[in-house]
Amino acid sequence: MSKRSTELLSLYEALLAQVKSDYSDDNSMTVKELFSIVTNRAEFLSIKDRAKENELALVEQFLKRDIAAYLQQKNDTDLSHSPTVITAESTLWHWLSSITDRSQIEWHEVLQDFKHQGLYQSGEVVNQGTMVCTHCGHEMKIEFPGIIPDCPQCDKSEFTREALAP
Repeated sequence: MSKRSTELLSLYEALLAQVKSDYSDDNSMTVKELFSIVTNRAEFLSIKDRAKENELALVEQFLKRDIAAYLQQKNDTDLSHSPTVITAESTLWHWLSSITDRSQIEWHEVLQDFKHQGLYQSGEVVNQGTMVCTHCGHEMKIEFPGIIPDCPQCDKSEFTREALAP
């Protein structure tokens, strides 16, 4: 290897070390952002001054490739990008919001139960819950607010509401 090639290689290695340092400071940067920052550094400008046009183009290609490989390697070890982890987090948040929503609805329904003294009539509006016919014991699951229909089993109109399970 010639002296000139060795100098360019050492400058390039310093440039890569700077990429790692910059990414450690702000790991949200993309390949383009890192490339833009690094190409304005003194090490790159030094390479630019010493290298011929075709050598500089090669350095830029290698730099883009190496930055992309470095970020890919970093992201492979970071579980926050894993589809499994993302799905698990989404599911957990859905469960938590469901529990919160259900407990708020439950409190509202408890107040409604007090007002109705535990008995509901067909034609009334009710929120989530299981309506139980007082005549035949048939259960109707109500998932969304709606009007209570007559019992589909016995056509009676009086119901009690079971408590929601959080």
